[in-house]
Amino acid sequence: QVQLEESGGGLVQPGGSLRLSCAASGIIFTIDDTVWYRQGPGDQQEAVATITSSNVTNNSDFAKGHFTIFSDNAKNSLYLQMDSLKPEDTAVYYCKAGGRHYSYLPCSYTSWGQGTQVTVSS
Repeated sequence: QVQLEESGGGLVQPGGSLRLSCAASGIIFTIDDTVWYRQGPGDQQEAVATITSSNVTNNSDFAKGHFTIFSDNAKNSLYLQMDSLKPEDTAVYYCKAGGRHYSYLPCSYTSWGQGTQVTVSS
């Protein structure tokens, strides 16, 4: 299995920045698609941004110009740079990744991290 561990959450004032990290470990041949999700208090889970193995990114409308997703394939890591944070960005942020375990077997995985809390408050 592949484990994902998020870090970088915390308390930040409105207008501040945070960078979330998601490190993947385990038997990994490829990481094909990765997604940051979030779930605010009383809200449904929503996608924030996605990135493919070809570094094609897509941001949700609320994240455009506000959040940046990027990855470091050599480190099997995913990042979410969050700028100009607002109180409504308060949520637990999760990363999700999918790919293949082996080059020679059609064995795929989809894994979720445990989540990291982001609180935007003065």
